[in-house]
Amino acid sequence: MRNTKQKELILNIINNSYNHPTAYDVYLECKKEIPNISLGTVYRNLNTLIESSSIQKIKSTDNIDRYDKMITHSHFICNLCNKIID
Repeated sequence: MRNTKQKELILNIINNSYNHPTAYDVYLECKKEIPNISLGTVYRNLNTLIESSSIQKIKSTDNIDRYDKMITHSHFICNLCNKIID
């Protein structure tokens, strides 16, 4: 897996997040450092990071995927508000 500036930034955002961000949340954070990054680039890199087991995707009940660092732990997803808790 080739390590790019974008991929490294996305991995750092996920690994330093405690709120299980969506792809759009990651995109907004990336834009602070790389203003011309596209949402498509974020999605492609998220998928690459998932395939390499660097991060994990969490499927929530609201059909909005969220992302988390790759450590062994469980998640509780509230059926009413869709909040995800470690």
